[in-house]
Amino acid sequence: MADGALFGPVQSARDDLERRTLSTIHGDLARLIYLASTRVYNSGAYHHEGLAARFGLDQAREALQTAHCNVFRRLVSLSLQGLVGELEAYVNTSRETPAGLIHAWRELEPYRVAVPMEMDSTTVQLFLSNIKLALEVLELRQQQRREGQPASSLQPLLGQ
Repeated sequence: MADGALFGPVQSARDDLERRTLSTIHGDLARLIYLASTRVYNSGAYHHEGLAARFGLDQAREALQTAHCNVFRRLVSLSLQGLVGELEAYVNTSRETPAGLIHAWRELEPYRVAVPMEMDSTTVQLFLSNIKLALEVLELRQQQRREGQPASSLQPLLGQ
């Protein structure tokens, strides 16, 4: 019975997080960045004032952690083409220029802090490698757009 009592509030917190917050964020990469931002970097604990007030601190933390891991797993399972699409959508909704964001991501690798702590090292390395590849493809696309070349010339890079 105790397990059922705990499952209800956590599931309710997850549903609330999905409905009120995550559904308003366009794309899983943007969701990943958001969810990572709810984690306290010195402790790894998640915090969301509204969820904690409504469902309790532990339930809010578990809801955030579960959502973070789920979004991360979805991104890791994407094809390169799908990940490039996520990255492009993220770039297009940021306030940075595409070239500026790509440069910062290549140099600073801020996506590293978006990885959930609970992930195994192989999955993390796959994600990091895929992000780096997606950045290269997106940079090439941006360059071809600036030079007036058709984006269709990138199709061989994406396996089509």
